[in-house]
Amino acid sequence: VMVWLRRCTHYLFIVVVAVNSTLLTINAGDYIFYTDWAWTSYVIFSISQTLMLVVGAAYYLTFTGVPGTATYYCLIMTVYTWVAKGAWFALGYPYDFIVTPVWLPSGMLLDLVYWATKKNKHSLILFGGVLVGMSLPLFNMVNLITVADPLETAFKYPRPTLPPYMTPIEPQVGKFYNSPVALGAGAGAVLSVTMAALGCKLNTWTYRWMAA
Repeated sequence: VMVWLRRCTHYLFIVVVAVNSTLLTINAGDYIFYTDWAWTSYVIFSISQTLMLVVGAAYYLTFTGVPGTATYYCLIMTVYTWVAKGAWFALGYPYDFIVTPVWLPSGMLLDLVYWATKKNKHSLILFGGVLVGMSLPLFNMVNLITVADPLETAFKYPRPTLPPYMTPIEPQVGKFYNSPVALGAGAGAVLSVTMAALGCKLNTWTYRWMAA
């Protein structure tokens, strides 16, 4: 019974993190509508997705102890998001306004570190966290490259529920962030190490809690 309860606890956590990552992704898909805040939102959502990815993937990876699990976890996030994005049909948006599987390469890097260091947890936290934090903002930019022109899409498919201050406007000349990818990668690389450590620690805490 305890083994069954322990496994259910792990799987429940995995589902919760993956679902929340999906919700963050849906929001991240919206940031290109708000062109005046596009780069600011891009950095924030890139970091948030990075942290959600690394804590869940590190947790799942150390739970199974099998390299490749992080990539599988990222695949779960991707499929969840694709299914959820189907709701865009009901909102009148084109279905090509969809996220690309940007988490998979970062998950592969995490698995590669775990495999190359012979399942060393500390190396996974340090090197894996840095690689995920630096890579995801870069791959996330693919979203901007592959979707339709943000302004054209925003005006062609207006969102009736948007408050006036979120109405799409022409982008301003000056931007606070000159390099949103670099800023997101720099901040993500630092924060992801902490979140990777938390993911590994959650594994230990869960076992202790279930064994108590």
